Amino acid sequence: MSSLSVLTRGCATVHSPAELEEKLALGRPLRIKLGVDPTAPDIHLGHGVVLSKLREFQDAGHEAILIIGDFTAMIGDPSGRSATRPQLTHGQVLSNAKSYQEQAFKILSRERAKIVFNGEWFEAMSFEEVIKLNSRVTLQQMLVREDFRERLNKGQPIRAHEIQYPIMQGWDSVMVRADVELGGTDQLFNIMVGRDLQREEGQPQQVAITMPILEGLDGHQKMSKSLGNYIALNEPPGDMFGKIMSISDALMARYYDLLLGEPVRAEAHPMEAKKLLARRITARFHDEAAAAHALEEFNRRFSARDLESSELPGFTPGPARDFVSLAVEAYAQCFQVTRSRSDARRLIEGGSVQWRGEKVSDAKAVLAAGETGVLKLDKTRAVRIEK
Repeated sequence: MSSLSVLTRGCATVHSPAELEEKLALGRPLRIKLGVDPTAPDIHLGHGVVLSKLREFQDAGHEAILIIGDFTAMIGDPSGRSATRPQLTHGQVLSNAKSYQEQAFKILSRERAKIVFNGEWFEAMSFEEVIKLNSRVTLQQMLVREDFRERLNKGQPIRAHEIQYPIMQGWDSVMVRADVELGGTDQLFNIMVGRDLQREEGQPQQVAITMPILEGLDGHQKMSKSLGNYIALNEPPGDMFGKIMSISDALMARYYDLLLGEPVRAEAHPMEAKKLLARRITARFHDEAAAAHALEEFNRRFSARDLESSELPGFTPGPARDFVSLAVEAYAQCFQVTRSRSDARRLIEGGSVQWRGEKVSDAKAVLAAGETGVLKLDKTRAVRIEK
């Protein structure tokens, strides 16, 4: 298989393969750019898809340029958003950035990576230079974006600072003289702005490569820290294993494809295939021993149904003690999964919810104050209720 075939395998878009082939023929290490905004302390498996592609470029002898968006994170990427992101302080961003770097090197090789903060050039810009940079792009160009257009059509606000984001991301490419920029499919517009700015600066244009976006635990929306449907790379082994086991069978095939680069074996039983997926991913970000222990714990907890002796997340209920409320709160606090009251009620009515080993049949049932024990939420999640 040729180098081009390997490096473009699994990509959603490559603009363009011919340009990438020309750059590979230059006979020098290419500068492969990936920008990340530390809007929260965690990198998740969704980030892992594009980070793994960056690692493939490293393994082929190229240099990874990981841009930490300490300035762009204070704006917040509007890509795919239906509302303005909350703005962070520079201190919050820098704190998150430390955690980001540690987690990124669970996938990337340190030897062929360069960490750059885009505050290095944006902090030095005068207001006149900012205005000149803005003059390179038209408002019409920005409003072509699908997410901006949808918000306009719905009468939702678009703040002026959000329009700056693609310009700033594009200028990052100029500053590091990127040969290739990687991102999710929602980043294509921003990457193409970088190509335009590089051309205007007399630089060779970067190749735009986008990767498919991984769905979160809910199976519908993209994995996202702000949506709370993510699996962090620094998740404890048992939590990582358990969260993977909680995904649907349909989503499991997607995870096999994007995270392992292979299909689910046709003859494999769904439960065994999911255990293998969870074990391999847990081993990748921890080690084989931790993954094996997580599998044993899962089997003891759910296959042997020995919940009382299992390691379970502790949960202290709020003032509402009905089982519907308990289930909603436990999902959110212990598993970062959003469940509506209707979802919880359906789980109870379907016999999934158990208290101390007995099915909860009445959705209106209330747990007495001070009671402790194991509350099973579904086939893969349980919590230990504490006082």
